[in-house]
Amino acid sequence: MGRLPQVRSEIQALTPRVVETRREFHAYPELSWKETETQRRILDRLRAIPGLSDIRPIALTGATALLKGGKGGKTVLWRADIDALPIPERSSEPFVSRNEGVMHACGHDAHIAIALGLVEALAAKREKLSGSVRFVFQPAEEAAGGAQRCIEDGVLDSPKVDRALGLHISADIPIGMVNVAPGPFFAAPTAFKAVIEGRGGHAAAPHQSVDAIVVAAHAVVALQTVVSRSVAPPDAAVLTIGKLQSGFRGNVIAESATMTGTIRSYEDRVRELMLQRVEQILGGVCAAFGATYRFSHNTSCPPLVNDPGVAAFVVDQRHGCSVRRTSSRRRAWAPTTWPTSCARGRAVTSGWGRATRRRASRAAITTRDSRSTKTRCRWAWSWACG
Repeated sequence: MGRLPQVRSEIQALTPRVVETRREFHAYPELSWKETETQRRILDRLRAIPGLSDIRPIALTGATALLKGGKGGKTVLWRADIDALPIPERSSEPFVSRNEGVMHACGHDAHIAIALGLVEALAAKREKLSGSVRFVFQPAEEAAGGAQRCIEDGVLDSPKVDRALGLHISADIPIGMVNVAPGPFFAAPTAFKAVIEGRGGHAAAPHQSVDAIVVAAHAVVALQTVVSRSVAPPDAAVLTIGKLQSGFRGNVIAESATMTGTIRSYEDRVRELMLQRVEQILGGVCAAFGATYRFSHNTSCPPLVNDPGVAAFVVDQRHGCSVRRTSSRRRAWAPTTWPTSCARGRAVTSGWGRATRRRASRAAITTRDSRSTKTRCRWAWSWACG
């Protein structure tokens, strides 16, 4: 294992343990709201570290601990997500997933390991710390509900959190590089579902039917114009239809078709425009073919908005790592349309959470433990509220 560039010696000393911890959690992944064994392992590790207080379960399957520094000061929250994905893992590594059909494919195993390593590093110099650190191990990030439950369990209070930080690893960024960008970064995810109702019949008599598959096919093509023809070029947005189901037999005209997809947006006005256009297109296409439709949607979390001051702080504290910066989501290495539930937050000093927007800074790092399995999460980020 090579040395990471210009990393403090005490952190270098923890690296083998962090790698070992990452592989331990990688072998036992658990889905959102089912992270019971993960929670137990985290709590056991926290209880074994001297100097911590308020060690307790939160949010059903999460965990938290408080490190009070020897000197007075503000409180910083460090957040790590802990859930895995329903993906089978095919690997010959000795730390391959033991839980069939479940895998840490988005790097949350590394987030847990890094957070626990950070706890150890800061606890070792607790008397020199000015302020406190609240560590939060958030469940159900993939389900986009864990952050709010952590907040409801009081992680922003006692003491009141002044700033929150976190990170996401990335295999796309060179080792030693931190990716930082102020402003909007993670898009708000809006899941939608459209059910098209036609009239079934025999394939030999299509004139007596309203073919839901034909209607759905035209709707899918027409919906591709929502972004290209309705969203202004400076406004980044995505509309994807990922699933289309219809029919049950080759010689029967389908009575209904169901499509599900996602919209990603950084601004409420853009999202509302896109939803309006989707309904207009569905209504127009269905009317043209004599079909009807039902449309529903849900935005599970707001966009992540990075605080420029905290982004600058991350850059200042990089300690020799190279930095890739961008000033706008319209430039290279700008924000991603991937969502994150940690965007449930509010600006200023309310820290991490609430049901409004998060001001944060994003950064990405690549770790040396590349003997991972399958695919890691494409994007990496670090967020902070100030």
